[in-house]
Amino acid sequence: MAFESLGDKLQGVFKKLRGKGRLTEKDIKDAMREVKLALLEADVNFKVVKSFVATVSEKALGEEIMESLTPAQQLIKIVNEELTILMGGEAAPVIFAKKPPTVIMMCGLQGAGKTTASAKLSLYMRKQFGKRPLMAACDIYRPAAVKQLEVLGAQIDIPVFSMGTDTNPVEIAKKAVEHAQKHGNDPVILDTAGRLHIDEELMEELANIKSEVSPQEILLVVDAMTGQDAVNVAKTFHENLDITGVILSKLDGDTRGGAALSVREVTGAPIKFASVGEKLGDLELFHPDRMASRILGMGDVLTLIDKAQEAIDEKEAAELEAKLKNQSFDLDDFLGQLKQIKKLGSFSQILGMIPGVDKKLLDTVDTEENEKKLKHIEAIIQSMTMEERRKPQIIGANRKIRIAKGSGTRVQDVNQLLKQFEQMRKMMKQLSGGKQKRLLKRMRKR
Repeated sequence: MAFESLGDKLQGVFKKLRGKGRLTEKDIKDAMREVKLALLEADVNFKVVKSFVATVSEKALGEEIMESLTPAQQLIKIVNEELTILMGGEAAPVIFAKKPPTVIMMCGLQGAGKTTASAKLSLYMRKQFGKRPLMAACDIYRPAAVKQLEVLGAQIDIPVFSMGTDTNPVEIAKKAVEHAQKHGNDPVILDTAGRLHIDEELMEELANIKSEVSPQEILLVVDAMTGQDAVNVAKTFHENLDITGVILSKLDGDTRGGAALSVREVTGAPIKFASVGEKLGDLELFHPDRMASRILGMGDVLTLIDKAQEAIDEKEAAELEAKLKNQSFDLDDFLGQLKQIKKLGSFSQILGMIPGVDKKLLDTVDTEENEKKLKHIEAIIQSMTMEERRKPQIIGANRKIRIAKGSGTRVQDVNQLLKQFEQMRKMMKQLSGGKQKRLLKRMRKR
């Protein structure tokens, strides 16, 4: 998980201070020395680390924290605030054209995840803003780049404009915008070519595309796992193209987090999105304050609420409430609820967003085993007839044997599911009476 190592070290620093009634100047200097080392080990830019530590130290050595009744918490608060500022302060929204279509130019080095990020952003635009995106295949150099974009487009039902690999990318970009204007597509997302390294030819081509179509957004896709190299790449692209924002790809991987903490400070361009998983729906608006809280082990309830709002269909929730009231909740409804829970992410991701959850607990969560159990439950229910799902009480010994064979599980697993379902139905009956509706209303207010 992103920032795991950095988060562990920073949380360890503050844990040492929590038992102290007052902080001395030496306590703060020692703590900041450890913070500095943790940031450098996370591959944060040296100049950024130096400036960050100096700012936090200056605030921490003030009278306010020295005389505070909760000095450790005060120091964490200062670090949290400065981390938030370091990553941009607040979420940076997408810039839309006054007259559609909005043109978004994606750029970056080969292997950064540009093509996948283009598809993820297209899906995000449709889900969040109700847009009708068009992706344009402007990478004519990388083998199968056009085909890859077309395959991704087919997976999410978003059209792809392409002119093969023999047409100039500038012309492709121009024609894609014209196509979007005629067919009502908005935005146009240009998947441009990358190289294994930055060269003049690449920059000239990208500059020509920019000049021809005047994009509202030039988003640089940065591989978060490349650390300091990513920052240097971002700086060069910004100097040549004046990028408007950054998409951090592979932030869910085993990354040290240096890119996320450095790229905003070094380039001045905000981090707009973060790719947090392999699925095409795993793209999030980047919230600096929420990321800072995650790093410091303070949870991220707002993102969890966002995910829940996205996953929960209000019409389905109302129907579910009615079924709970008249006690007609069945295994088919149970299957639907499991699918909604899966949309929120893995168990470890959900737990990691809850404030106060001990990391030791996260370490004990066997995500793979839990995912496996969910798949078994789904397989068992899907092996049942619709009548069996609606009336589980009719499932006798012979039916259990058939269901077990059909789902590749054991009769014991079928028995266990039926028992758990009955317990869940009793528990959910207690939640009826408008509680779920009130929960949804509270979530909307947030």
